[in-house]
Amino acid sequence: MLDAAVSVFGRQGFHAASMDEIAEAAGISKPMVYAYLGSKEDLFIACLHREATRLVETVLEAVGSSARPDEQLWNGLRGFFAFVGAHREGWNVLYRQSRGREPFDSEWTAIRGRMVDIVAGLLARAVASVGGPGGPADLEPVSYALVGAAESMADWLADHPGEDPARTAARLMNVIWLGAEDLLRGAVWRPSS
Repeated sequence: MLDAAVSVFGRQGFHAASMDEIAEAAGISKPMVYAYLGSKEDLFIACLHREATRLVETVLEAVGSSARPDEQLWNGLRGFFAFVGAHREGWNVLYRQSRGREPFDSEWTAIRGRMVDIVAGLLARAVASVGGPGGPADLEPVSYALVGAAESMADWLADHPGEDPARTAARLMNVIWLGAEDLLRGAVWRPSS
């Protein structure tokens, strides 16, 4: 039932999707959809939670714990973009259909917060591994920036089905790591004036 709902919501959007179409795609009656998952809004939130859980689990599993910090970030990015590439309709539900839209925006904010926490943890390990000076006050806003960049590139990937998710991950990793390596060691860019 959730697979069918994610597919319909991902293609049609929340407002255009009908419970009739979701029931038909699931091969059950419309009253059964309501009996199991409640209102259309409840069904969408159930889809949102499931896709978010799958995404976070995929990223955490990909990151692992034994690799170097740069490899952990790389593994996490590959897991993230592989998820988006394999679950484009799920990404549409997570990102395009919930972000900034009431009553789903608070759900999206919580999901995004989990991703920011994962990235901040990766960055904290990276800073510690090189003895850099960055602390939580520096890492949180940088984590938000990196998550935002990943979301933007994932949204682009969702619109380009022929694009390789690993190639997209490599593009972002190059921007992040090549740009961040000196920063992690304490180097800071300053304007000339």
